Amino acid sequence: MVIVFDSSTLILLAKKELLDMFLNNFDGIVAIPKVVREESCNKKTFDALLIEKRIEEEKIKVYEVEKKDLVKKLIEDFNLEDGEAEAIILCIEKGSKILATDDKNAINACKVLKIKFTTAINILIRAYEKQLIEREKALIKLDNLRVVGRYKEKIIEDAKRRVIGLEKWT
Repeated sequence: MVIVFDSSTLILLAKKELLDMFLNNFDGIVAIPKVVREESCNKKTFDALLIEKRIEEEKIKVYEVEKKDLVKKLIEDFNLEDGEAEAIILCIEKGSKILATDDKNAINACKVLKIKFTTAINILIRAYEKQLIEREKALIKLDNLRVVGRYKEKIIEDAKRRVIGLEKWT
């Protein structure tokens, strides 16, 4: 299975120390387009250095998107940035089943194009469901995602209810 990431979700997972947990427990290929690498690794911040290191270790694979004309069309049609548009096209080119994105316009494009998507919050909840993270830590990380992820309050509160409601493992 291939999962393609755009910059938003990749950076959020790295900032909140969830990227390694995901990479170590995902049984498939984590792919990003070249432009997402450029967007994610262009600073000397912790998250950028972590992402670059995981690319060097080949835990994250970088691909060049072939259909540049479709990238331009997505940018125009859905008001996307280069990284989100290339990630969607890479999804299609690689036959990926899912795109990891926290970008509102990219999510709308996925809905129209019938591409499944996930977000940093969904990845965190799934990690909790798989018992990879304790409930209290999951709730703290949700609060942290609220600060850096530009989520609506309702999304965070729904996610908290999901974590609190999953008490069968605690």
